[in-house]
Amino acid sequence: MQCRAAEINITGLRHSVATTARQIGALQRSGVIDLRRPLQVARTARTMRTYGPITGGVRSSAQRTPDRIALIDGDRRISYRELDERTDAIAARWYRDGLSADHTIGVLYPDGAALVETMIAAGKLGARLVLLNTGFGATQLTDVLAREQVDALVADPSLPVAATPLPDTITVLTLDGSGSQRPPSPARQGGFVLLTGGTTGTPKGAPRRVESPLAAAQFVDRVPLRREQTVLLCAPLFHGTALSQFILSLNLGSTIVLHGKFDAARALAQIAEHRVEMVVLVPTMLRRILDLSPEVVAHTDTTSLRIVFTAGAALPSALGTRAIQTFGPVLYNFYGCTETGTATIATPQDWTAAPGTVGKAPVGITVALYHPDGTRITEPDVVGTVYVGNSIAFAGYSGGGSKQTRDGLMSTGDLGHFDSGGRLFIDGRDDDMIVSGGENVFPGEIEDLLYTHPAITEAAVIGVPDDEFGQRLAAFIVPTGNRDADTVRTYVKTHLARFKAPRDVVFLDDLPRTPTGKIDRRTLLTLT
Repeated sequence: MQCRAAEINITGLRHSVATTARQIGALQRSGVIDLRRPLQVARTARTMRTYGPITGGVRSSAQRTPDRIALIDGDRRISYRELDERTDAIAARWYRDGLSADHTIGVLYPDGAALVETMIAAGKLGARLVLLNTGFGATQLTDVLAREQVDALVADPSLPVAATPLPDTITVLTLDGSGSQRPPSPARQGGFVLLTGGTTGTPKGAPRRVESPLAAAQFVDRVPLRREQTVLLCAPLFHGTALSQFILSLNLGSTIVLHGKFDAARALAQIAEHRVEMVVLVPTMLRRILDLSPEVVAHTDTTSLRIVFTAGAALPSALGTRAIQTFGPVLYNFYGCTETGTATIATPQDWTAAPGTVGKAPVGITVALYHPDGTRITEPDVVGTVYVGNSIAFAGYSGGGSKQTRDGLMSTGDLGHFDSGGRLFIDGRDDDMIVSGGENVFPGEIEDLLYTHPAITEAAVIGVPDDEFGQRLAAFIVPTGNRDADTVRTYVKTHLARFKAPRDVVFLDDLPRTPTGKIDRRTLLTLT
């Protein structure tokens, strides 16, 4: 028995060593670390442990490439040196005002230099940072500020929600700062809190703290990020989709173009103007770029693009294939959630072999499927709940509670299956399954089909209450031309089982979406 246990321990140790070696190799290839400069590697690791990945990334890049442009925000160009020095001054001012690592700072700003400066300055104090959704209503803002015990708030006064009355316990901060004074190094990094998606009620808070540069390997293992690229962030920074790539870009000394309120034509123009190598967006943004006139797309120089990184919502197979046809084999489809972090990433090769896939788990991450009874699924093409093991997964919501776990892995709440090549597909959320007349239907399958219709540009399917069937299917369509419900039903019946054809077909000019780009299904329910 002891010999068997020893064998298991040795096997586990070998696996751990091999995984670490792969992580280090991925980081070396990307330029996150440079093993030829061990003192620099040690200094960077120490900086990250002290300040966290955002502030630590800025400080390390300011030391390595001080004159490299860090941010492009409209007409502003800010170097890493300027960004580091300015946030030193802001943090020093806040420190003199009494803020420290014992406090929590909330930030309510749209994407821009002010948001970035707040994030960095908070890290220099070791303060806990809460990234607030600019689409909040007054009640949501008040609830989150109270639950997260926010002590100070930096807010854009032009936002309507910024006029919400605040309790006397919350200090309103400004981004004023002058001089070369730097606050003392914090005893610990404050970390940050991401908020889960949600359009009604109060979103949950998912605290994060990243102390090891090895965490970056989960991206650079499958996405060809390299030092000093130019990255366009179209997805909002308060959401994990853009935030993860923002953090990586800082640590790679890259130039980050902040897009702000999304405009497809402007995003395409920015790619050409700044010779962008990576663009980060959600699927609806990608669709809007591809729906621009063929002449505009064809006459815009996008040859610099090496990575189109999409995340935050399901990417329809027809849309992903259009992207590859337009921009070449540069599509990387990310899957994960706020709680688990990265789960899988599909490379262009994965997508070409299996359109619609979310790919495979990067190094250091485990993804498994389980039946409802808790048994693990090992066969291909069998649907189960997706569970993820990730070193930066959160330890529980800041307000209490967590996700379900099995064998040390955390549930995403999604249902999926692996194909024979080990690539993961997401079939829908476990709470999105529609039971209509005794038949189980997942809306994702129908939506994916509808996207292939030449007269449909966007589609969403939900279940609505029905006295006879319990639920009936309702399809919401953004058409490119003729609005004919029977055509939609016939198309579904031709390609799928008849019971998957929607009873209701509603045509819209655009689908309602959350600020992070996900389809707002609660609002759709009110439109039936």
